[in-house]
Amino acid sequence: MISITDKAAEKVREIAEAEALHGQGLRLRVVGGGCAGFSYDLYFEDQMTEMDEQFESNGVKLFVDPLSFQYLENTEIDYVEGVHGSGFKFNNPNTTGSCGCGSSVKF
Repeated sequence: MISITDKAAEKVREIAEAEALHGQGLRLRVVGGGCAGFSYDLYFEDQMTEMDEQFESNGVKLFVDPLSFQYLENTEIDYVEGVHGSGFKFNNPNTTGSCGCGSSVKF
């Protein structure tokens, strides 16, 4: 299961409204790259593929490909705001470390 917090879901709906993306889901991926080896990618997508896992959390549809799902299982996505900026934060129990800036992770 993958979930999204109330605050993150609210931000997703706000972005979807501003960009006229109503009805689209949020694609979650783990991609190679970054100083720790992997990074997260998320973007709006209008439909899932036949191989995707689909979840719904706080009214937001989440699409995850099988390769990414093995890294993202039990992850919670939050939205944080602070003095150093704001953005989506992946609270992922599967990671074994991250880089100093927090933009990439390792499994």
